[in-house]
Parts: sequence; structure tokens; C-alpha cells
Amino acid sequence: MADRFRLTLAQLNPTVGDLAGNARLARDAWDKGRAAGADLVALPEMFITGYNTQDLVQKPAFHQAAIAAIEALARDCADGPALAIGGPALDGVSLHNAYYILQGGSVRARVLKHHLPNETVFDEVRLYDSGPVAGPYTVAGVRIGSPICEDAWHEDVAETLAETGAEILLVPNGSPHYRDKMDLRQNMMVARVIETGLPLIYLNMVGGQDDQMFDGGSFVLNPGGALAVQLPMFQEAVAHVDLERGPEGWRALPGDLAHLPDDMEQDYTAMVLSLRDYLRKSGFSKVLLGLSGGVDSAIVATIAVDAVGAENVRCVMLPSEYTSAESLEDAKAVAENLGCRYDFVPIDAGRAAITATLAPLFDGRAPDLTEENLQSRLRGLLLMALSNKFGEMLLTTGNKSEVAVGYATIYGDMAGGYNPIKDLYKTRVFEICRWRNAQYRGWMLGPKGAVIPEQVISKPPSAELRADQKDSDSLPDYPVLDGILEILVDQDGSISDCVAAGYDLADAKRVEHLLYISEYKRFQAAPGTRLSKRAFWLDRRYPIVNRWRDGSAQG
Repeated sequence: MADRFRLTLAQLNPTVGDLAGNARLARDAWDKGRAAGADLVALPEMFITGYNTQDLVQKPAFHQAAIAAIEALARDCADGPALAIGGPALDGVSLHNAYYILQGGSVRARVLKHHLPNETVFDEVRLYDSGPVAGPYTVAGVRIGSPICEDAWHEDVAETLAETGAEILLVPNGSPHYRDKMDLRQNMMVARVIETGLPLIYLNMVGGQDDQMFDGGSFVLNPGGALAVQLPMFQEAVAHVDLERGPEGWRALPGDLAHLPDDMEQDYTAMVLSLRDYLRKSGFSKVLLGLSGGVDSAIVATIAVDAVGAENVRCVMLPSEYTSAESLEDAKAVAENLGCRYDFVPIDAGRAAITATLAPLFDGRAPDLTEENLQSRLRGLLLMALSNKFGEMLLTTGNKSEVAVGYATIYGDMAGGYNPIKDLYKTRVFEICRWRNAQYRGWMLGPKGAVIPEQVISKPPSAELRADQKDSDSLPDYPVLDGILEILVDQDGSISDCVAAGYDLADAKRVEHLLYISEYKRFQAAPGTRLSKRAFWLDRRYPIVNRWRDGSAQG
């Protein structure tokens, strides 16, 4: 029986649907493992298809092609270490989320996922059938158990594997990021280690897919729960882990312990990398955005430059007579600080033409929100024209506070293909701006230093669609608004909860009303980076038409 086992962990970034490309990544990792003398090369959950596939995996032609790609990998990787890779599997007519063990030119073992997550962004009960809890498989004389992702969050699968002879637990994951997720994962896996007495290898994928960011951060725990190896978050990595068998069983030898960034850095990193991957995986290399002189467009421009470089970012100022001189100065300063292209496109002539066209129909009616929204929609039209002409993806710039209460114009400033700050409350936007001004990391493609002028961060927010307009004219101050939204959205709380937290009843009811009547806007909004467990889209699915209002607190 072996006394030493080398495992190569491939924390890599697959692309949903790119079966050939994902297979190449797997083969390259296998080559590295073979060169390093590995016994087993492991890739994450559903790696051959990319993750999260949503309903694509149910398409027979797709899952059959994915299975064929795995079988081809087995043949290609016959002479060398075993290869473990996630992908779909058919068991009769049942479709499963599976983990394949390839060795000697064929599929030697196959694990079927038992616990299917069906909350937040997951719909696995919709997609797959539950597999039985099975025993371990053997590689190089070592018995390995592989609870697949959610299976490791429940004690029964790991306990069954231990009871049936598993000596090591290898957990393949497609675990998407949200704030504080890393601590939760490690605590949960320590529980499995304590319960079973076995070393545990947690292998996660990395990279952006639509709104989700897979943050890597794979790690190895020894019996007792001590951390032996920590791979970096948000980076691809191929690492070789050595385990030795002693009188008390298997233990991993100490390896690198990567630094884990704090929450602020995680938020910023996730927004940059998710945008970078969204562009790369959808075939775009350049972006543009409307730069207003405000804090939201400033941070989106900074994120974009850090993601794809200043030479690939176009900032466009589209002023009206309500645009202040300070906004003109601030927008130009941001573009110059970042080093990206800056175009100046006044909307006066277009607005006058549209106003004249509508004048016969609007005759006798006083100007109102309609005329304000014309400005935003004209800007959206012009930005989309630039996007079409130059092949640059338009980024939207609405923060989570605005997205929540509909303080954005549909077909206007909501127009675009991606929104990096969609899950970032306004108060957090201010904090992120100051963080980026003070911090720099090697993966950022933009310049060092305070790229966002202090006056952009500190001035009162305004849409500048009418004279002397301030956001606070229409909404509670952002600390109040965000506090109420965190209760109603992130905590799924009630009006009574808001009042108990010290917020005014009228404010809470008003925010709740705006939240519900804005659902139709969010239904049509661009995707954006998921940073919390209650992001708008798959995490929170509400009816568009909804007449219910919370009456739990009365004035």
C-alpha cells in the first residue's frame, strides 16, 4: 500500500459551453501533473461544461457531447496519472452532476452528486436527478471519497465515505463567490474533517460566468482541521499537494498559504475580474460608458480600466444645460487620470429635435418627469450608437440602491450589456472609491494612485436632469435608504424590522413601495457582478406585478 500520494490541484477557469477549450485546459493540467509525478490530477465540479450551465445541460446534444469529450480525455490521458473531472452523466434516462475518474484510457469510476442545491443561484433539482451515496474509489492504492460540492455541506455523504473505507476526501466544487463565503466554506469543511478524522482537499473553480464569480481559494485541511495548503482567491493555479501515510493515517505536507484579501478587496477584485471574463467569454475586447462626473460612473470607469486597460475604454460625457461646470471638470479629470479616451457629445441639438417632434402631442401639458427622462434616453441612444459603430460593449452604472428603487431610466441610463456595480449599495460605492484610490494590486491594469478626485466622492449625488436637482429630493439619504434596503432585500425582513432598527415608518413603507414597483425595470436590466447572497436576478425572484404590501407595522 502506498505511503505517499501526490495530488495535482487544477484551480482553473472554464467557459460554459466550450467543451473543446475546457478539455484543453484539463489536458494541460494533466500534462503538468504528469511532469510533476502526480498520482492524480483533479479538476473542479462540472469542469468540462463550465458552470453554471443552467438549462443548457438538459439539451441532449450538449450533455451527450460533454460525455463524449470526457471519454476522449480518458483516451488522450491514458499514459500517466489518473484524471478527475466534473461533468454530466447519464444513468439510464436520468441526468446527473457527476465526477469522473479517468485512468488507463477509460472511465474507471464515476461519482453522482447526491444533495442538489436548490436555493440562491442554484436550480439543480430542476436540472439533475439525485445520485445514491456510494463508497470511495481507488487511485494508486489509496481510497478516495469525493463528495461533490453541496454533498460536503451535509454530514451524511462524508460519514458514509469514511465508514466505507475512504482515506482522503477530495471535494470538487463550482462554488460561486459572495461576501464572507470563504469563512463559511472553511468552517463547514473543518466540520467534515472533525467528524470523519480524514484529510480534506477542497478544490474550487475560478472565473466569471454571467453574474457569478467563482473565486477559487482551494485549500487542504489535515485531520483535526489544521490548514495545510491555501491557494489564492480569484487566480488560476496548478498546485501539487503531497500526502503521507503514517501510523494515524494520511496527512498533507505543509504547502503555500496564500494571503486572503479582506471584504473590500474581494468586492473590487470580483467586479474587475467578472467584467474581464464577461467580455472575454462573450467576444468583446473594448467597452464604453457615459461618464457623468458622478461617483458611480467614475468607479465603473476605473473598474473597466483595471479590467481591460485604458486603451480599451471609451468615456463619453453627454452634457445638457443642467450639467454643472463641476461635473464637466470632474468627468474629464477622471478620464485623464485613468488615461482612457474621452469624448464630448452634447445632447442639446438632439433634445431640441425630439422636443419639437413631440410638441404637437404634448401641447398644453406642463413639463414633468417625461422631459427629464428624454435626456437619459437620448444619452442611451447615443451610447448604443457608439457601441454598434465601434463594437464596444456599453457598461451601465446604476448601483444597487438605484437598481432597488428604480432610480434609473429604463432604455436610458439602464441601457447596456453589463453592470459591474449592480450589487454594490451607494454607501459601499463611496467606500470602494476611497479603497481604490489608496490601494493598488498587480492584477490592476489601470494606474496607481488617487484616480477618482475627492470632489467626485464627496459632492452631493445628483442625476442633473433638472435645475438644482439632488438625489435626496426623491429618496431618503443614502445611509437611510441602504439601511432599509439591507433589511428588506438582503435580510428578507419586514417593515416592522425596519422600524425596530430605528428607521422611520414612512421611509420604510416608501422604500418598500419603490422596491416592488421597480421589479419590471430589474427584469430588463443588464447582468452584473454578484457580491452578496441576495443579488438581483437569480438570488431574488419576485413577480413583476405584485400588489402585496407589508402591513406588519402601523403608524
